[in-house]
Amino acid sequence: MPRSLVTGGAGFLGSHLCEYLLAKGHEVIAMDNLLTGAIANIEHLQGERFRFIKHDVTEYIYLAGPVDYVWHFASPASPLDYLQLPIHTLKVGSMGTHKVLGLAMEKKARMLLASTSEVYGDPLVHPQTEDYWGNVNPVGPRGVYDEAKRFAEALTMAYHRYNGVDTKIVRIFNTYGPRMRPNDGRAIPTFIPQALRHEPITIFGDGSQTRSFCFVQDLIEGIYRLMMSDQHEPVNIGNPQEMTIRRMAETIIRMTGSRSKLVSKPLPVDDPKVRQPNISLAKKRLGWEPHYSLEQGLAVTIPWFKKALQIA
Repeated sequence: MPRSLVTGGAGFLGSHLCEYLLAKGHEVIAMDNLLTGAIANIEHLQGERFRFIKHDVTEYIYLAGPVDYVWHFASPASPLDYLQLPIHTLKVGSMGTHKVLGLAMEKKARMLLASTSEVYGDPLVHPQTEDYWGNVNPVGPRGVYDEAKRFAEALTMAYHRYNGVDTKIVRIFNTYGPRMRPNDGRAIPTFIPQALRHEPITIFGDGSQTRSFCFVQDLIEGIYRLMMSDQHEPVNIGNPQEMTIRRMAETIIRMTGSRSKLVSKPLPVDDPKVRQPNISLAKKRLGWEPHYSLEQGLAVTIPWFKKALQIA
């Protein structure tokens, strides 16, 4: 039975990954300091093949016994979180990644780093390919997350090249689904509660900035395929169907039957104008592409939010 450690295992993506790995027959250890994760995301997984450890990965990690796979998902991941937790975000990307790589080296385990499309910054190349180096403001407010992930990628490749650790790097584009925190500041978990309550839906600027939204089940499938591949260079995983933020808000209003109207707020500093993954590499090396349409994904996500928020 393969044994997997998932850091950030009580978070949105981490909890879905734990669930997926259990279904694949893994023994799973979820590690999380619960700064942005929640026990509620994983309490349904409790069983003889699942264990939770409360621990901050910026501190030394000790695990008894073998570990076959290490999935490093620990990090604040929404703009609201990393603007409120800038130092911890930098520490988990640097010190945390260092501790996780050290464990993977000790256990002779494969290690996958959950990186992000934010390494591309406000891109000057569109859509974004893995060989694009990005357009990041290192001293801007978003730089704490962008540069933490860029450093984590550099450290991961160094451990692979110089220490022989079998590493993978996934660059995750905008993802949505059940278990997102309603107050985390990202578009979909902000829009859905506002629409369900018939409140004004807040968009930044005129809403013409674009994102590409991937349903979480598609994303986790792609990440699993990457871990099981022989690919070491970064791979984009996301849905290439680009849309404006305004169109996303209008779709949610329609699907919830909401009476909400759109209201505009000023654009945040360094907010990317466009975001769309080129997934040619994922198709070629992993045989992966997303299958859920936006409407299919939202049809699962909206009822989850309705239940979580106890909206009749």
